Amino acid sequence: MTGLDRLRTRVSTEEALVVAFSGGVDSALLAAVAHQVLGSRMLAVTAVSPSLAAEERKQAKRFAREHGFAHVEVCTDEADRPEYAANDGNRCYHCKSALFDALEPLAAAMGANVALGTNVDDLGDHRPGQRAAAQRGAIAPMVDAGLTKADVREASDALGLSTADKPAAACLASRVAYGDPVTPEVLARVERAEAAIHELGFPVCRVRAHGQGTVARLEVPAEDIDRAAAHHAELDAAGRDAGFEFCALDMAGFSSGRMNALLPLLPTRTAS
Repeated sequence: MTGLDRLRTRVSTEEALVVAFSGGVDSALLAAVAHQVLGSRMLAVTAVSPSLAAEERKQAKRFAREHGFAHVEVCTDEADRPEYAANDGNRCYHCKSALFDALEPLAAAMGANVALGTNVDDLGDHRPGQRAAAQRGAIAPMVDAGLTKADVREASDALGLSTADKPAAACLASRVAYGDPVTPEVLARVERAEAAIHELGFPVCRVRAHGQGTVARLEVPAEDIDRAAAHHAELDAAGRDAGFEFCALDMAGFSSGRMNALLPLLPTRTAS
């Protein structure tokens, strides 16, 4: 049985689902499969806040429209929560709590479970949001089906989904150094800088904000570092035009979760 078959089987055990749908490769596969299996008993919901890039929001709406499934947007209030803005090691816990506050009324009205696009590879990283999900009773069908990130992409390709080879796109708040406050202004700065760098020919990149949002640390894949260095002037201008005072190229290259290296420096990592 393929990973796609296992996922379909797992989803078929649900009466109805509310899928937390960001438009990324994981949630796109889950929404597409849930729609195929459950039809109108699946609702995809996109959480809209300053941490969602405008381009990601646009792509999520387009994907839902192309695949014909029910899709709504809800505004989440994590940016207004001091415990989220403080950006300690549990920021994702507070973000997911805000998400569930918005999704649970919809799920209750449908008699549905809330489903997240978590895959097996996500389980080994520092992800406090998973604790919030467990506390709120959310399910992770792709974990239950044993799908890794590679399996997700393979299944997406088998279904002909446009997201099969989409680069990973974590929320904008993941770009802000732990201990620095997450503000709409800093998130907008990161979004503008990354959009400009994409236009310069670097589709996979991260702009990590440090120094209270004054320093941009650019990560590109290791194979693109030499090319980025050759375009240092344009990249520096992109960062400065976005509002950063200083711009630096990370010579270690892009890697998801790089900010987690700062976690041991925080005074506490326990959630209340």
